[in-house]
Amino acid sequence: MKPDFSKGLVPAVVQDADTGQVLMLAYMDEEAWSKTRESGRAWFHSRTRGLWEKGATSGNRMDVVETWIDCDADTVLLRVKPAGPACHTGAISCFFNQPD
Repeated sequence: MKPDFSKGLVPAVVQDADTGQVLMLAYMDEEAWSKTRESGRAWFHSRTRGLWEKGATSGNRMDVVETWIDCDADTVLLRVKPAGPACHTGAISCFFNQPD
């Protein structure tokens, strides 16, 4: 089974395989999905950057331990072993802001 890309990009939730912490949310197209499955590292698609490998410039790559697809095949869960912070701010996770 693979995600349903018929409507375009699918959300990819990225979770630390050891701690269970949600690290980030990105989007995948069919090419990013294929590169992730082939390489064992997290690849995504951005409307501005196009295809990109997480950590290719920063060194904070993510080795994919497991991939899961939700019941509707329109969301992906990547369980990863991160080589560093997930967030471009240097935070472990992109989810560190609580609303007021």
